[in-house]
Amino acid sequence: HRIDIFVQVLQADGGTRSACINAATLALADAGIPMRDIVTSCSAGYLCSTPLLDLNYIEDSAGGADVTVGILAKMDKVTLLQMDAKLPMDTFETVMDLATEGCKAIATYIREVLLENTKQLECQRG
Repeated sequence: HRIDIFVQVLQADGGTRSACINAATLALADAGIPMRDIVTSCSAGYLCSTPLLDLNYIEDSAGGADVTVGILAKMDKVTLLQMDAKLPMDTFETVMDLATEGCKAIATYIREVLLENTKQLECQRG
């Protein structure tokens, strides 16, 4: 079996890959497609010696390191790791941890939204 998902980004201010991954997860869940876990994604970067979560376009264009991470939150598994610059190992670990925590926060939020949506559908059915 194969599922194709196409995402059209109408306006972007950074983090489009992560936004598309999170949107695809929501689309699959909303369609009732069984999944072992939800995939969530978040980016983090390092600019002027400061780790930043979910870079916007200006921060991303400033030339600092940018790491995009996708995870299966319940399974605690990394499904995506993209990095566009070399980083010292300690800096990479800091940025990776920040992005992973962002993914976990998004997973918690998505689960809450899906649960609320399920409750509303249940109430509508009576």
